[in-house]
Amino acid sequence: MKIEFKRLSEVARSGIIELMNNQLVRRQMPLAPSNFNEIDCERFIAAKEQLWTEHGYGPWAFVIDGRFGGWGGLQSENGEADLALVLHPNYWGVGKKIYTEIVRRAFDEMRFESLTVLLPPTRKKIKALFKLGFKEDGELRVDEERFIRYRLKK
Repeated sequence: MKIEFKRLSEVARSGIIELMNNQLVRRQMPLAPSNFNEIDCERFIAAKEQLWTEHGYGPWAFVIDGRFGGWGGLQSENGEADLALVLHPNYWGVGKKIYTEIVRRAFDEMRFESLTVLLPPTRKKIKALFKLGFKEDGELRVDEERFIRYRLKK
């Protein structure tokens, strides 16, 4: 299996729109608009590209065996590197491999001392997060939505 990390601006908008409208994906994304359309997609890509410009890092598009499989990576959240991983259900089995590469880049190449993950309180299946070494680290509000913050130290 070949996994490529590309910029979101390098992949077809249709794949991003399909992913962001997938009901299984949307369940865990309280900030996503109810019907993610082409205008939302352009704004989304522009916002993610702005992160690269401002911080020198941001999320990638994951191309798996030549097909768009999802997006994620690191985003600045309150001055900290926050890890996001949003995969199409067809690629959920690839998440650990992608996660491992993101963390390697974050700690080895970008020299972060810790990473955070923000999950909505509705996300109950989090044992895997603890097995990866994350520890609960408070709460945060983003656009009026409540999230639980988890932290992984280098």
